[in-house]
Amino acid sequence: MDWYPLYNSLRIAAISTVIIFFLGILAAYYVAKLPRLVKGALDVVLTLPLVLPPTVVGYFLLRLLGPRRAVGMWFLETFDLKLTMVWYAAVFASAAVAFPLMYRTARGAFEAFDETLADAARTLGRSNTWIFWRVRMPCCRQGILAGTVLSFARALGEYGATAMIAGYTPGRTATISTTVYQLWRTGDDASAMKWVLVNLAISAVVLTAVNLMERRDRQARARRREAAP
Repeated sequence: MDWYPLYNSLRIAAISTVIIFFLGILAAYYVAKLPRLVKGALDVVLTLPLVLPPTVVGYFLLRLLGPRRAVGMWFLETFDLKLTMVWYAAVFASAAVAFPLMYRTARGAFEAFDETLADAARTLGRSNTWIFWRVRMPCCRQGILAGTVLSFARALGEYGATAMIAGYTPGRTATISTTVYQLWRTGDDASAMKWVLVNLAISAVVLTAVNLMERRDRQARARRREAAP
């Protein structure tokens, strides 16, 4: 059994999640503080990939990153670097499709944050950077964690946009999702089912780990409340 699709899917999902983590938190933090009208307009733009069919997202990416398009042509001529039909093209597709999950979850967590905690830290002379990492992020970590896990799971299982922008080449661009489709298409149901079970196992492990971390966090908070005078 060729394990390349598993390796490729995991690295694509991991890289995509790292990108989404920082971009999603950055966008959520600043959008949450904007006026309602501006926030509503940006919400539509940033959340659009969540409701669009993945193939439509893939089409837009091809229009942007294709070798005959402005961005793709510039990278090809300047760095001799193709942005489509290579394994890392799937990173762009996965990040675009999964980004709204991180953004929406993180924004909800930031909007629920008690700003009096930040104000109290400012009265003690703490900087906004210190407040963000030492006060806001710990208080919002459940939402951030949920968004991160959902983004990873979505990136791991992404098919439509990935198939359009990265294609399917065994040993080069194949992912679990595209491999399952190709195996089913050729009538190899037994091999397709093996990859389906692999994907299910990974997803179950990730979600179980998150549940355990959430349980430990609740237990730690309960112990702190009990120890408080």
